[in-house]
Amino acid sequence: MALQHAASGELIPLQRGDDDIAHFTSVALAKTGNMELIRLVLPKDRDMPVHKVDGEITLLCLQGEIVCDAHGKSVVLRPGEMLYLLGGVPHGLRANDDAVALLTILLTS
Repeated sequence: MALQHAASGELIPLQRGDDDIAHFTSVALAKTGNMELIRLVLPKDRDMPVHKVDGEITLLCLQGEIVCDAHGKSVVLRPGEMLYLLGGVPHGLRANDDAVALLTILLTS
C-alpha cells in the first residue's frame, strides 16, 4: 500500500504518538517533485549513522534534544531551533533525549 501524503491545504499533526519512540516511527508527511517533508522521530541514544542527501535540508527540533554532527563539529538542537545543511554534506544525528523534528529535503532533479 502506498504511503498517504498530505494534500495541499491539509492540516498535518506533528505531535508524536505514545508508541512512536518505541517503534522509531518517522513519517513522510508530504512529497512533491521539489521537496520532501518528514516528521523524524529519534529515540534517546539511538544514532542515525553518517549519511548525505543530494538536496539541501533543514532540521527543526520540535521536542527533545538532537545532536547533528556535520562540518567537523557537533551542534545541539533544542525545541524551536533549526539547522540548515547544504546538499551533499555528510551528517549524522543522535538524540540526547527522545526527540521529534521536522525534516525538509529539497529534492534535486
